[in-house]
Amino acid sequence: MNNIKLVAFLVLVVGCGSESPQTQFESLLDSEWSKIINDNPIYASSMGDLSRNAEWSDTSIEKIYLDHQHQLEIFNQLDALDINDFTEDNKVNYALFKQQYENSIESHAYKTFLIPFSHRDGIQLQHETTSIIPLRNRQHYLDWIERMSKINVLVDDAIEKARKGISEDIVPPRFLMQKVYKQIELQAFVEAKDSPFYRVFLEMDRSITDIETAEIQEKALAMIESNVIPAYLKLHRFFKDEYLPACRTSIGIKEIQNGKKYYEFLARKFTTTNLTPKEIHEIGLAEVARIRQEMDAVMKEVKWEGTFKSFLDDLRTNPKFYYETSEELFESYLATSKRIDPELVKLFKVLPSMPYGLKPIPMESAPDTTTAYYQRPAADGSRAGYYYVNLYRPEVRPKYEIEVLSVHEAMPGHHLQIALAMELDLPNFRKYGGVTAFVEGWGLYSERLGYDLGLYKDPYSRFGQLTYDMWRAIRLVVDTGMHYFDWTRQDAINYFLDNSAKTKQDVMNEVDRYINWPGQALAYKIGQLKILE
Repeated sequence: MNNIKLVAFLVLVVGCGSESPQTQFESLLDSEWSKIINDNPIYASSMGDLSRNAEWSDTSIEKIYLDHQHQLEIFNQLDALDINDFTEDNKVNYALFKQQYENSIESHAYKTFLIPFSHRDGIQLQHETTSIIPLRNRQHYLDWIERMSKINVLVDDAIEKARKGISEDIVPPRFLMQKVYKQIELQAFVEAKDSPFYRVFLEMDRSITDIETAEIQEKALAMIESNVIPAYLKLHRFFKDEYLPACRTSIGIKEIQNGKKYYEFLARKFTTTNLTPKEIHEIGLAEVARIRQEMDAVMKEVKWEGTFKSFLDDLRTNPKFYYETSEELFESYLATSKRIDPELVKLFKVLPSMPYGLKPIPMESAPDTTTAYYQRPAADGSRAGYYYVNLYRPEVRPKYEIEVLSVHEAMPGHHLQIALAMELDLPNFRKYGGVTAFVEGWGLYSERLGYDLGLYKDPYSRFGQLTYDMWRAIRLVVDTGMHYFDWTRQDAINYFLDNSAKTKQDVMNEVDRYINWPGQALAYKIGQLKILE
């Protein structure tokens, strides 16, 4: 480490000549952003840079270790800078930028990159990449076919990391990987024409001629048959014969090597505080108790004479709270968003110029995915932001959650904050990145703004808003419970069901998300509480 610091210092002193520390820092911001774009061709394509539009990122173990060495070097260059004469804006930029490298360096030590699979995203859902890359002309589609030809490299890299993970006893919970196994089957045991990878070729851009469409579709089918399906068959065999038997039966990240220490780091990283898991757990319990009192008041308002449990059971099972079809549910999401948007001028003088739209969550991932998520616009303005909603099993997607969910994911929640940030005069890492505690804290804070926008007019919609606030308070309790204390998955599910009106389908998907992504769920409520201060 000392040698690296010396090299970094010499680079700064000798290589930068008379440049001021501030100029050196700004140059570093530019060069590191260029590296991000160069190292991530998919991300580059989504940003409008098509120079490597037919390539994937290098996902090999060797690249991970090279990147780690690079991060150490950059961190020490940053450490050597005298920031006393920086502008106030650049002092903020410096602190945020340096924090990213601190987090990456500390995270590397725990080697969780040797767990390359997730039921929420990853190699088995690689076809969903087409939602963020340009597909507007013949060459774009040919580039995507070229990318498909190299899917086997991604599979081989993932298998190599997973095997090393097995050898070092760094493996995920088996029940989550069984979900991934089922998703792999949808890619491996399918005719080319029914492959999720082929779907994007069925509705091609109107600028492409019929002759070109036929040519591209023929190439796509051949590539899926010769490259894509065999790659997933290989991955399926690996899962069946090696990976699933090696995965752990425990759920908490504390069970891996140095797992408790790793979770303490994740708590600091995602909340940007020095709160311990125990302190976060206690904050969660206090918030659950506070919100419960507000929920009890709504029960009295609707003259419910039964228990809290019976009220929740009614909310989960009464058909009046649910749509019968996915189409009706989607139309309600659309109508709600259209109703919210004109009211925003009451609260905000500046709104993003980039619009947003709504889309269903893809069918392959919907059964195992949470209620909704947001996808940012393209940097070059070629793609709007999108609010993705889960239409799987509409009978478990309550009407009283639609308003609060839309406020969080779209406007004035994620779309307003993220799309506006992209228009600000900020370094690229801040324009297009984000601190989870702020991004998700803002989303949760925005849910309260629904009252100022004329939403939650009936008591059940108000209970929906309280349910979402309770949901994030519960996260503090169950995430720490499972990953740091001795809670089981069923403990977490029971606590969730006992304290919120979320349906069992949602609750199970939520709990599984926390198991899959330790610490991330802590950011929402901690961020909201800081904003409310």
